Amino acid sequence: MAIIKRYAAIVTDIKQHVDGVYTLEIGSIEKPFKYEPGQFLHLTIDDYDPSGQWPESRCFSIQSNQSEKNLRITYSVKGKYTQKMQKLLTIGSGVWVKMPYGDLFTREHNKENTVFVAGGTGLTPFLSLFNDSSFSNYKNPVLFAGFKDRTMNFYHQEIGRAKEINHSFITKFVYEVENGLINLSDVLNIADPESTYFISGPPPMIKSFKESLKNSGIPLLQIQTDDWS
Repeated sequence: MAIIKRYAAIVTDIKQHVDGVYTLEIGSIEKPFKYEPGQFLHLTIDDYDPSGQWPESRCFSIQSNQSEKNLRITYSVKGKYTQKMQKLLTIGSGVWVKMPYGDLFTREHNKENTVFVAGGTGLTPFLSLFNDSSFSNYKNPVLFAGFKDRTMNFYHQEIGRAKEINHSFITKFVYEVENGLINLSDVLNIADPESTYFISGPPPMIKSFKESLKNSGIPLLQIQTDDWS
């Protein structure tokens, strides 16, 4: 079990991709961050006294990997807390991070013909694996990533690095305005009976895809979801 630590940190970079979608880079002030691919964190932008109670925070998937000095997360402005982040965070802002949580990729799973299904920013926990050296251990992995339109797919650089790490990596991007939603039959056609399926995205998408896979005869042990929220 991972040891949960609290890190005083600072925002080192902010990128706005489209209206209401941001990537933050966060550096630790003292000790280096420790985590594994597929884990997530609690971020608070409120004042925190380490001797007191942890303040209000939000969970975010970790997009970066352990070889990087800083953390990277991407978030969409949807509720009050992310609205507060959008309004108050600037480069140099102090924040606190509590981590790591989760065991998405340390659970036992088949690393041959592994299928990853992501919706929107749900791709971020997968990127923490795809850009990690351990991704080279996967044989013929395939990613189905769905986005509303092409402007929402701002992950080409990280996908490019993933293909350098694993030359057998296959990617299939689906844009809703052009092609509709990810088609289950397309996913099943490229997999095999022993494939493990990882699903990440909005909760309704995760629930729907998990049920569809189960109804298609895929054992639940072969379906892994990133649904901590």
